[in-house]
Amino acid sequence: MPLLNRFRRSLPARLGIWIVLFAAMIFIAALGYMFSVSWNTVRNEAESQASQKLHNTVLRVNDILDDVKISADNTDWLVYRHLDEPEYMFDLVRNVMLNNPILNGCSIAFEPFFFKEKGRYFSAYGYFEDGSVQVEQEGNEQYQYHYMDWYLQPKLLNQPCWTEPYIDVDVSDGTASTITSYCKPLTAQDGSFAGVLSVDISLSWLSETLSAVKPYPHSYCIMVGRGGAYLVHPDTTKLLSQTIFTDTLLEPNPEITALGKAMLRGEKGMKKLKVNGSNSYVFYEPEKETGWSVALVCPEKDIFGGFNRLRRTVIAIVLLGLLLMLFVCRRVINREMDPLRRLVRQADLISTGDFKEPLPDSGRSDEIGQLTQSFSNMQHSLVNYIDELKRTTASRERIEGELRIAREIQMAMVPRVFPPFPERSDIDLFAAMTPAKEVGGDLYDYFIQDEVLYFCIGDVSGKGIPGSLLMAVSRNLFRVVAKPGLAPDQIARQINETVAEDNEQMMFMTMFFGRIDLQTGRMDYCNCGHNPPVLIDGGKARFLDVKPNTPLGVDPQWAFEGESLADVRGQAFLFYTDGLNEAENPAHEQFGTGRMLDVLGGSAFRSAREAVRRMTDAVTAFVDGAEASDDLTLLCLKIRKS
Repeated sequence: MPLLNRFRRSLPARLGIWIVLFAAMIFIAALGYMFSVSWNTVRNEAESQASQKLHNTVLRVNDILDDVKISADNTDWLVYRHLDEPEYMFDLVRNVMLNNPILNGCSIAFEPFFFKEKGRYFSAYGYFEDGSVQVEQEGNEQYQYHYMDWYLQPKLLNQPCWTEPYIDVDVSDGTASTITSYCKPLTAQDGSFAGVLSVDISLSWLSETLSAVKPYPHSYCIMVGRGGAYLVHPDTTKLLSQTIFTDTLLEPNPEITALGKAMLRGEKGMKKLKVNGSNSYVFYEPEKETGWSVALVCPEKDIFGGFNRLRRTVIAIVLLGLLLMLFVCRRVINREMDPLRRLVRQADLISTGDFKEPLPDSGRSDEIGQLTQSFSNMQHSLVNYIDELKRTTASRERIEGELRIAREIQMAMVPRVFPPFPERSDIDLFAAMTPAKEVGGDLYDYFIQDEVLYFCIGDVSGKGIPGSLLMAVSRNLFRVVAKPGLAPDQIARQINETVAEDNEQMMFMTMFFGRIDLQTGRMDYCNCGHNPPVLIDGGKARFLDVKPNTPLGVDPQWAFEGESLADVRGQAFLFYTDGLNEAENPAHEQFGTGRMLDVLGGSAFRSAREAVRRMTDAVTAFVDGAEASDDLTLLCLKIRKS
C-alpha cells in the first residue's frame, strides 16, 4: 500500500510507467506480428525442405530398385534362349552377379522335373562370398523353394512382383540380413509356367540411405511395407516384428492410426502429431515400385529450435530495453519536474497566506516556465484580490446589516401582535408574512375605526429593496386614505393615483381592500388585480367571486368597481398572495389552487391561526426544501356572530 500511494503521488513514476506501457504495447504488436510471420515462414520452409528431402530420398530408392529390376529384365531373354541347357543357368547367374554388384543374390528356379535329368529340384543360385561369386544348386528336401513366397507370388500372379522383405540366414556363418526380391515368372515354349527368375537385394543399404536423411538433428526416417511392418526404423528391434499399428493396440492413438492408413493407401502428405510424447511433423510419400511407404519424422522443437532461441533473445532484449527506458524516463522526467516541485512548495506557502514569498525563477521558457510566470501573476492578483475582497466583504457586511435593519423595520410596519384586538371576541384574525429575500414586497394591514374593520393585503411587483419601499409607501397610504365613509373602491382609486404618479420604474402592485361593518356584518371590498380570497363556510371552501379590476400603478385613470356581501358573520376568509398558489417543488410543479381548497375544506374551521398554520405546513411539505421564488403572505379573518 505505501508503494501504491507513492506511485499515485509521483507524477514522474506514472509518466514513466505510461510511456513504458505504451512502448511495450507497440513492441508487443510489432513483435507479435513479426513472430507470427516468422513462425509461418519457418514452418513453410521446413515443410518445403523436409518434403523435398523425402522426395529426393524416395527417388534414390526408386533408382536403386529400378537397377535391380533392370538386371532381371535384361536376363530373362537369355533364360528363354537356353531353356534346353540347364547347366548354362549357373553361368548365367554368375554373370548377373558379376555385372550387378548391388545384388545380394540371383536365382533361376524351375518347376519340378522341368529338366527330367535334374529331378524334382533345380535352381541355379549365385551369391557373393569373400568378394567372389559363388554358384550352387539350392533346391533340396531341406529347402523346398517351390513353397517360398518369392516363388509362389509371381507364379500365382503371373506377373513380376516385389516380395515383402524377409530375413535370410547364411548357413555358413549364421548371419542374418533383411532381403527383398524382384521376381519374374518364366514360361515354357508352350506357354506353361516354367519357373521364376529372382534377384535379391539386401535392405541394409536402404536403412543406411534413409538414416542419412536428417534435415534436423533429431529427425529420422521410417519405412513400412505393404502390410504396415517396419522395414526401416531407428529401433532395429521393431524391424519386421512390429507394424506401425502395434503401439496403438495397447494405447489407442487415432493420429498414428490415421497416419498408418494413409501410408498404406499410398498417399503423400504431412501430418502434425505426437510421436513418443513429442510434437512432430511427419512427412510421408509412397515408393511406387514396391508399394512401400517412407516417412520422415521431424520433431517440432528441432524445426523451431532456432526460431525459439531467437524469440527468447529478442524478448529478453526488449524487456531489458523497456527497463532501461523506464530508468531513463524517470531520470529525465525527475530532472524536468524539479522546477515544478519547487513551484509546488512555494505554492504551498502561498496557500498558507504568505503571499509575499517570491517564486523561484527557473529561467525556462517552456510550459513550466510559463506556469511559474502564471503563478507569479496569480500571486500578485491574489494580493490585490484579497485587498479588494476585504473591502467588498466589509461593504457587504454593512449592506447586510442595513438589510437586516430594513427587514426589521419592514416587519415592524405590519401588525405582528395576535390576537390583534384582545378586547373583542367577535374578531378572529391572524396573519403571517415570509419574504423570499431579506426584504419583500408583500404587505397586509388592518385597523378598526368607528366599529368598522378596515383591512388590506397586497403584492408589489418585484422583490428586494424596490418592492419593500413601494410596500412601505402603499401601507402608509392605506392608513392615511382609509377614512370613515370611504368605500374600498374609492380607497383604491386614491392610492392608484398616488402610486401611478411619476412611476418611472413602471412598478405596480395587486391589492385587495376590505371594509366590514362589525355591527351589521356587511363587507364592502374591491379587488385590484389580486388573487380572489377563499371563503370557508360550513366546512367547505371555495373562491369568492370578485371583479378583477387592474393592479395599482398601471393606469392612473382606472375606475375601480367595488362589491359587497350583505352579512359575512360566521364565515371565514383566507386572503393570500401568489407566493402560495405558485409555490414550486424541486420538480417545478406548482402548489395550485386545488391543493389550497383541499387543505382548507378538509376539516372544520377552528381558528384563523390554525387555518394559517395548516396552509403553511402544507406548502412547506410540498416545496420540500426548494428555494422560494416569491414572498408568501397569508391573512385569515372571521367575524363571529354575537
